[in-house]
Amino acid sequence: MMLGAAMGSVVSYQLKDSVATITMDDGKVNVISLQMVTELNAALDQAAADSAVVLLGGRDGVLSAGFDLGTLRAGGGEAVELVRGGFELAARLLSFPAPVVMACTGHAVAMGVFLLLSGDYRVGATGPYRLAANEVAIGITMPYAAIEILRQRLTPAAFTRAVTLAEVFSPDDAVAAGFLDRVVEPARVWDAARASAESLTALDLAAHTASKARAGGHLLEAVRAGIAEDFGAATTPL
Repeated sequence: MMLGAAMGSVVSYQLKDSVATITMDDGKVNVISLQMVTELNAALDQAAADSAVVLLGGRDGVLSAGFDLGTLRAGGGEAVELVRGGFELAARLLSFPAPVVMACTGHAVAMGVFLLLSGDYRVGATGPYRLAANEVAIGITMPYAAIEILRQRLTPAAFTRAVTLAEVFSPDDAVAAGFLDRVVEPARVWDAARASAESLTALDLAAHTASKARAGGHLLEAVRAGIAEDFGAATTPL
């Protein structure tokens, strides 16, 4: 059975065989805007109501290029709301009560890569794509919450290079570094990610949720503490 539901103008939702496919597509580079955060949260609300495994991905060639720079440059309350909302969305993915499979369809930069690393299983496309936490390269001290998200997935060496050197990783070395679990040809990304998501519907969701809470409890505490630390000042960390 397949059910389609438009979450809004930049996020779509489709339920089929207990897999909720959530697609980000703003027609450009899938910036994380206030609208994108709102629509992603609405899609996750629906997936939770459907007790579905989540399959989350982007448009061809890009998962997400990170936060909406126009909002950040304008500063003020909306900028703070956006950055906080982005990291709270990452925390929600990390603690989602069903498996979350990420289809990394291309570039994942800054908040895009933090969302990627908040999934349980990540399938990426081969090709000339960039995976990077580029904050240091553009003059931003890495937020505490971002550091904790990177720490829990990357190898120690890759973690240090990503956080302090803003190293750009390609899909070819992203698996060894910890950004991705598997890479396939671009034309196969969605099919491969869907196959993984479908296989996970056989799990006992109650056991999955409880085990995720036990395994990731310290991580969530660290990410939430990082969010609190990042927003202890009046300025926006990104």
